[in-house]
Amino acid sequence: MIQANVQLDAKGLACPMPVVKTKKAMTALEEGQVLEVLATDKGSKADLAAWANSVGHQYIGTVEDGDLLYHYIRKGNNEPEVEKAFEQTVALEELDTRGGLILDVREAAEYAFGHIDDAKSIPMGELESRLGELDKNEEIYVICRTGKRSDLAAQLLAKNGFTKVYNVLPGMNEWNGSLTKEI
Repeated sequence: MIQANVQLDAKGLACPMPVVKTKKAMTALEEGQVLEVLATDKGSKADLAAWANSVGHQYIGTVEDGDLLYHYIRKGNNEPEVEKAFEQTVALEELDTRGGLILDVREAAEYAFGHIDDAKSIPMGELESRLGELDKNEEIYVICRTGKRSDLAAQLLAKNGFTKVYNVLPGMNEWNGSLTKEI
């Protein structure tokens, strides 16, 4: 295992809690120290990497041991953390009145248990390697369970030249429309 200065137990917690707990734990660390986060949520791998990237910490990597994930994050400089939320948003209830692609960035299992008709599934952890599957000229509505992962995904798309990107708020946990299941 990798040597860490502090260990955080986030086992059994689902998105967005591993990131929330990690954010709080990082404030107590000094620049250069390493935080080890124990988690069981498969989505935490992509979520923590994207979060660390967005606020200037170094995401070192993840070691998987069965169902347990050991994430390692090195604290960046002590500049005040200003987490910038993605500015272009769309209200969940407006989705059916808009044209374009609904991009679901939840994990494959979350998607299978219920997603919006015709939504495209690209889990957050695969997004960067699958950007070629998306059309930069199409409006893209990014959705996850709560709006946190989709915010990070929308930022990633914008950094890669996508201009018609919208984060859908709140996420799927508030969706009352019809769902397609693949189970």
